[in-house]
Amino acid sequence: MKQNIYNINSSHKGFTLIEVLVSVIILSGSIVFALQIHSQNREQILYISKKGKISLEDSLFVADDALSYHKDTKEAYDVIGNYFRISDSKSREILKNISREYYIPEPIKLNGDDENSPLATIEEIKIKDKFSSSYFHFKINNF
Repeated sequence: MKQNIYNINSSHKGFTLIEVLVSVIILSGSIVFALQIHSQNREQILYISKKGKISLEDSLFVADDALSYHKDTKEAYDVIGNYFRISDSKSREILKNISREYYIPEPIKLNGDDENSPLATIEEIKIKDKFSSSYFHFKINNF
């Protein structure tokens, strides 16, 4: 008697083609989703790093006389040249390539309700570039 090598009634322990295709589709969908999240995070990181670099450059433009530059465009070298002597020509060239536009709105005067409260003035310095920044100068007139 010949034995039948293939038993039709026995259960196979492997995956069918449809099960494999469904799992590949699920895996590819999750990989695409993960790559999209990674791309968005990368863009946010680049934005934050550029904003941080420009904020650091903005600190060159907030000097004591910045309030007198309303609607002027100044180079970093012109602003800090009064405070520091820069003898290195490469540093001077780098500072001359960094410029910002100023906008100084009217100061806000704070008056207290009674005689004993201090009087204060708030002056805003808006510096415009790719990313606009605002800085404030607070002055207490009497206390």
